[in-house]
Amino acid sequence: MEIVGEEKAEQKDPILWDAAKKRYAFKMDLASYVIVNSFLWILYFMTGRSEGDYLPWPVWPTFGWGIGIAFHYVSAYAMVKNRAIEREYQKLVNKDRK
Repeated sequence: MEIVGEEKAEQKDPILWDAAKKRYAFKMDLASYVIVNSFLWILYFMTGRSEGDYLPWPVWPTFGWGIGIAFHYVSAYAMVKNRAIEREYQKLVNKDRK
């Protein structure tokens, strides 16, 4: 009998399962970022620009949300390596105890 849903998730390595969920969430967030900011920039170019503008207004949401995307990337991809190092350390500690 095939296991479905949460029961199947329980058989997976919890650290890797958590990393996979974070990476998926990051990819969805990145897709939203690209779609929404593309729309804002298209809107900006189609409605015309003011003569005295130094920076176009879509710079601000693109920049602000971009900072959030950068932090989301770090938590989804870079932080996983730290957990892997911790797991290796635990293996060495357990090996020394035997």
